[in-house]
Amino acid sequence: MKIWESLSIRVKLTSAFLLTLLILFFINLFLYMNVNSMLERVNEVYQSNSRLNELSETLEKVQNSMTEYLSVKSTDTLDAYYQNCQELNRQLQELNEEICGNEILMMERNIRRMTAEYLEVTDEAMQAKRGRNIERYGQKYEEASQKFEYINDWIYSLNNMRFEINTDSYLTLVGSLRIFERFSLVILVLAGIANGFLIYVLARNITGPLTALAGTANQVAGGRLDVELLQARGQDEVAVVTGAFNQMIESIRLNLERTRENMEKEAAMKEKQLMMESHLKDAQLKYLQAQINPHFLFNTLNAGAQLAMMEGAEKTCLFVENMADFFRYNVKKINQEATLREELELVDSYLYIMNVRFGGEIHFSSRVDEELLNVKVPSMILQPIVENAVSYGIRGIEWEGWIFLTAGREDGRIRVSIRDNGAGMSREKIREVMEGKVQETDLSRNSTGIGLGNVISRLRLYYNTEHVLEIRSEGENRGTEVILYLPDLDTGEGEEDV
Repeated sequence: MKIWESLSIRVKLTSAFLLTLLILFFINLFLYMNVNSMLERVNEVYQSNSRLNELSETLEKVQNSMTEYLSVKSTDTLDAYYQNCQELNRQLQELNEEICGNEILMMERNIRRMTAEYLEVTDEAMQAKRGRNIERYGQKYEEASQKFEYINDWIYSLNNMRFEINTDSYLTLVGSLRIFERFSLVILVLAGIANGFLIYVLARNITGPLTALAGTANQVAGGRLDVELLQARGQDEVAVVTGAFNQMIESIRLNLERTRENMEKEAAMKEKQLMMESHLKDAQLKYLQAQINPHFLFNTLNAGAQLAMMEGAEKTCLFVENMADFFRYNVKKINQEATLREELELVDSYLYIMNVRFGGEIHFSSRVDEELLNVKVPSMILQPIVENAVSYGIRGIEWEGWIFLTAGREDGRIRVSIRDNGAGMSREKIREVMEGKVQETDLSRNSTGIGLGNVISRLRLYYNTEHVLEIRSEGENRGTEVILYLPDLDTGEGEEDV
């Protein structure tokens, strides 16, 4: 029993199947061999009658072929005669030739001897015919005909005697066959019952623990965790699952206890946190009151631009206007959608400001499909990338720095490329940026504060897809290209995601 419990379900099912298969095989083999034996005995009953009928037919063929030859004297009839004689001699070898007390066997011996004498007479008649001795072959033909009739009478009598005996044997065998048929039916029924019982026991052995496990699992699913743990018997798959289920319940109970303790601790910490937040809000209020009103800043910059224009300082006027546009866009659009046109205008304003600061060392070229200018995109996605290209790409290089921006449709998406000819990036650095492992440096003095990681995160959240940005670089001093892949919402792609 222990060995059976240690077996896997697959081995148990295979063993049960093979066992039932072997039982049915041996039962069928037993029935087949016995039925076959009885059929052979039935065939043997009438085989003797069949041999006598064949002997009578062959004897008649010999008589007919002899008569034809004596009448026609052709080569064909002579060949037919000898062939029939040869077949008749072969059949005579199957008859008894020994002297015994059995009447039937003695009749076979007499038929064999008379037939041999008959063949001698027919041979003499054939030889007389070939020698053209008309008187002799006429006598021998008459003698052979008489023997032929006499032998046929003996064969007929023997055939009748064998038929009577064989009929009794046949009836006995048929009765035995019917008894064996009932016996076989009983054996098959008993084998079916045994196999059914074996399958029932095996199924109960396998499904019983599964039923108990399912019932306990339903109770746990209903919220009851105080159920009694099941006993895992044996080492099969059901026992393994039962053991894992018991461990799961224990783990759930332990986790609930820990969660309850953590919730109590969190409640105490939250009470302290609320007190700290109250003090923090007071500090934030004072800080906000000390900040400059954005509208006051924009109005002041516009007043400065007008004053510069009145004094004829066109470059200063243009610089102040770009500054005002830049800050206005940052304040108004940071949490809103924007068009690609507005994003490009922001890039132009940013690069103008940077060129004023750094003496016009930044060269910029753009080529954008006009059909894309009104496409909606998240705000502040191009300027941080351009800023990255300025700060880490072309600033500080010894050659003329260029930034190239292109935008167009490709494979049902909008492809925006921002490429520089600056310092380039290593493969390791690219991988760290894409995986978000790069710490954003303090750019508060020279930057908007929006890093490349922020752009990637917002694009993924906005379009609900991972493949939104790609960074390419052929190595040090070979430049860097940042490519944005934006779903073309005008064509219906990505609408469900947004």
